[in-house]
Amino acid sequence: MPQDTERDDAALVAQAANGSELAFRTLYRAYVRPVYWLAHGLLGNAADAEDVVQETFLVAWRKLPEFELAGESLLPWLATVCRFQAANRIRRQRRDRDHTAAAADETLPATVDVEEQVIGADLAERILHEVAGLSPLDRDIFRLCAAEGYAYQAAAEQLGVAHGVVRNRLSRIRTRLRTVVKEST
Repeated sequence: MPQDTERDDAALVAQAANGSELAFRTLYRAYVRPVYWLAHGLLGNAADAEDVVQETFLVAWRKLPEFELAGESLLPWLATVCRFQAANRIRRQRRDRDHTAAAADETLPATVDVEEQVIGADLAERILHEVAGLSPLDRDIFRLCAAEGYAYQAAAEQLGVAHGVVRNRLSRIRTRLRTVVKEST
């Protein structure tokens, strides 16, 4: 993004907060794609991702009057709102599934597979160990892209490195973590 993004986003946020639909539409057009891909990555379903994107921008429209842009871009805040909306949708879907499953068959005993829980905990520990063993730059790239949902370019700008550096290092990190997962199964 250009250097004057902060000024542009700040001005657009201020205008949208004062009711400018044109300013909000400009922000929407600028950020709808990265917000969609974040939602899709979290939900794995195009229809749910589209719904969450709309919910995200609806929440943004409602909260802009009291919102103060703290960084260069509105995207990190939109990504946070998107993650909350996706988490709400996942909880709602899980609750609906659980309710439907309970209504369908209340005779199933409640069982816990202790072995599966131990394997899951061991896998999580191994992944955390691998991430801890990464270089500081790789840990930052993993945190920004995998945990916080940044796009390659946004992460590159945040870290002051080239887009290709983020893309290539993240690919290597994912390969390394896939190896850990495969060894655990």
